[in-house]
Parts: sequence; structure tokens; C-alpha cells
Amino acid sequence: MAAGKGTRMKSKLPKVLHLLAGRALLQHVVDIAAELSARQVIVITGHGATEVEAALTGRKGHIAGCFELDFVRQEPQLGTGHAVQQVVPVLRDDGVVVILSGDVPMIRADTLQQLIAACGGNKLALLTIDFADPTGYGRIVRRGDTVQAIVEQKDASAEQRAINEFYSGMMALPARQLKQWLARLDRNNAQGEYYLTDIVKFAVADGVAVVAQKISDALQVAGINSPLQLAELERACQKRTALQLMEQGVRLADPARLDVRGSLQCGQDVSIDVNCVFEGQVTLAEGVRIGANCVISNASIGAGAVIHAFSHIEGGASDPKDLVEVGAGALVGPYARLRPGAKLADEVHVGNFVEVKNSSLARGAKANHLAYLGDATVGERVNFGAGSITANYDGANKHRTVIEADVHIGSNCVLIAPLTVGAGGTVGGGSTLSKDTPSGALTVARARQVSIPNWKRPSKTK
Repeated sequence: MAAGKGTRMKSKLPKVLHLLAGRALLQHVVDIAAELSARQVIVITGHGATEVEAALTGRKGHIAGCFELDFVRQEPQLGTGHAVQQVVPVLRDDGVVVILSGDVPMIRADTLQQLIAACGGNKLALLTIDFADPTGYGRIVRRGDTVQAIVEQKDASAEQRAINEFYSGMMALPARQLKQWLARLDRNNAQGEYYLTDIVKFAVADGVAVVAQKISDALQVAGINSPLQLAELERACQKRTALQLMEQGVRLADPARLDVRGSLQCGQDVSIDVNCVFEGQVTLAEGVRIGANCVISNASIGAGAVIHAFSHIEGGASDPKDLVEVGAGALVGPYARLRPGAKLADEVHVGNFVEVKNSSLARGAKANHLAYLGDATVGERVNFGAGSITANYDGANKHRTVIEADVHIGSNCVLIAPLTVGAGGTVGGGSTLSKDTPSGALTVARARQVSIPNWKRPSKTK
């Protein structure tokens, strides 16, 4: 269910599209459906329907899965029962239906598997939890161990409001019977809405067993209605991720100062300092060390590589060629920037205030400080001097610079592409090159030094 307006978010963005750990709230829920191997996912939209549907169209889950994705719209919005009524025309008659909320993103797949098992294909299974103060939630009314009804807060008696077990908003039940019960809903209640929870009394009347699958982890059923709740859940989500990483052997300098906004895969003996942000798909191989305050997105970091503090690695997500690759034993930073398409081979050094974009650096190449390499192919053991750049853009098109193996580029050089610097060559500091250079040659392209004796600087006029 993803039709709500989310007024308390105080945002033009539909509530279910706000981000948690780098993904829309609704995307988290759809990804869980992929983990459950669902064959059909139906998203009920309403407020911001066009925007919500566009965000999911063509994306069948962060986790690989194959399911039919359908959208239905709830207009006007007359309660949870009315929302689910909209799925009837597209819902298949067979199988088990799991009803989830688009603003409850932390539910776990294993919990839902247990809920489905409790349903067993012929029962109505409710996911419940005990709260010391369940104000605002529907109460679970039992007779012994048997669930008799769910009573909404506004319709509950004083005795019923004292019940601490509440309904999480998630259930599993047979599709065929869901359709039958939805047709019997009415609006005879305090809010004048169609309550989905009324199907419990229909099940009881029809002799269908109603079971409650109770959990104790409140995080899994936490909904988001305000920026404050979103921020609180973000930290809880990051804590869960940090604990999982540490259980795998990752060394975190401070678990409270880690942000993973996508997928982070780590090998053995990886260490991560404080205030690091990982976005998109990031892989850290064995023995990688990440310094403090780094931002790394869509990148693969090879074994034993060191990313020093304050480095920014920003690989692209849409095209595999834009992924940033850092080879084994490479050293990056501090204060380095690797942009989409940067490919560093083993033992490459990219130092402070060096930017690399759409360029490959072969084994042992070095650009240790204050340099720019854009659209370049750099050979093995090249030393690229401080203050030097590849001038790759002519105002309309990008051009490539090729620097062959064992070249030494002096400081403050400009290589105007397209250009090839021959293997083993040396370019004198301060040179501006616009033509290819031969292998093994010293190339100097700068004005002859001239000193003018007794020269006086201009003075200000009075």
C-alpha cells in the first residue's frame, strides 16, 4: 500500500519516495518481495501516483528477482480496506497474498516467511507485536489464543484500549478468500472508512482460523510519518548494517559513524574509519583500508588498497564502464577524486588533490599531487608531475591523451589532446604540448628564459 499523502512529512515528494539508506522507502518493500520470490507485486498508489509509478517502472527490485509488477490507483482514498479493494481486478485467485505498507521499510524477509508459513495457505495470519503504549494502533482482541477481531483505536472501548498487542498492518491470507471478504466491507465506523481489519471478523464468522504471528523486534514494524521518524529509522537502519558488517569481520572505527546507502560487500580484514559514506554498489576486497571521511560510490577496490582520508570516489551507476576500479595495493588520496570511468591498475598511486576521470592508469603509474587526468590512457610506471593536466576538451568534443609506458611528465605541463607521448619519453616541466612526441626523447615546449636588467615595475599614478 503506497497511496498515502504523508502530510506530516511536509514535503512535495510523496512519502514513500523519501530515502532510507539511499533507497526509496517503497523500494525497500518491493525488494523484500523479490527476496520472497513473489510472482506478482501490486502497488496501490494515490497521492503522487504518477511520480511513484515512474520511480518503480523498470526496476524490479534492488535484489535480482522476476515478478509481474502492476499498479492500481486508489482515488479517492477511503481507508485501508478501500485501498486493497482496488487490487481485485488484477489479483490472481490462487496463492497467498501478503499485504505490506510502503512506509514500513525495515521488515525482514525471514519474518515474512514465518508469517506465510503461519498462514499455511488456508488461514488468516496477522503480524503483531506488544507495545507498552500502542496508542493509535488497532488492538488484537483474543479469546484465549484465538484472534477474534482487530479493533481500531477510535472504535475501541476502554477495556480494549488497555490491550498492548497491536496489529502491524501486515498480514498473509488466501487470495480467493481475501476477494470475498473485501466485497463485504462497509463504512459503519467512527472514521467513515473501509477498514481492512474488518476482514478478521468475516474470517471468524466463516470459520477460517485467524492466527497471530507475534514478533518482538519493533524496528521491523516501524512506520515513517515525519522527518524526525525518518532520521531515527535511518540511524537504526545504519546500525543494523554496521552490526552485520562487524559480524562478517569488518573493523569499524565507530559503528555509529557509518552510512551505507546501497550495497557494501567486504572481504576479510577490511577496516573502515569514521564518517565514511558508501553509495550504490561498492566492493572492498581483502585487506582494504578506508580512511576517515571518504565518500565511495559504485566502485570496486582491490585487495590491500588504501583509500586515504577525505577521498571522493564517484563511479557511475547506469553503465558498467563508468564503475570506478582500484587495483590491488593501490594508494589513493588523501583528498583525491576518482570520477566515472577511472580505472587504476595494481600499485597505482593517486595522491592529494589529483582528479581522474574516464582514464586508465596501468600498473605502477603515479600521479602524486595536484594533477588532472581526463580521458587518458596512462602506461606502466608513468610519473605524472604536480600541476600537470590533460587538456581533453576543445569546447565541443572530448579527446584522448595516450601516455605510453615509462614516461616522465614534469611539473606544470599541459598535454593538449589528442596526443600521444612516446614510451620512455620525458616532458620538461612547464611544457605545453600539442603534438605527439617520439619514444625516448626529451621534449620541452616553453619560451626561452629571458632576464631584462634594471627593469622597473610600473608605479601607480597619483
